Amino acid sequence: MKINLKFFASLREVLQTSQETVELPADVITIMQLRDCLIARGEPWSSALAQGKSVRAALNHQMVEEDASLIEGAEVAFFPPVTGG
Repeated sequence: MKINLKFFASLREVLQTSQETVELPADVITIMQLRDCLIARGEPWSSALAQGKSVRAALNHQMVEEDASLIEGAEVAFFPPVTGG
């Protein structure tokens, strides 16, 4: 499945990217599994998205929990819980 990722605020700065398109392995079907997949890339991903860190996610412009299911062509945005203008 191919999805579009967006990163905002401090995550964008740490990861040095604001967006990318990724092809996911077949077993990655939730936001939590996507986050784990990105953490597996190593640094700086592993520290920026580490479990226990407060990171919010939106799926197609709707705030979602980590158990939300991904869909082909989705836009997934990750950002810290508080972002400024």
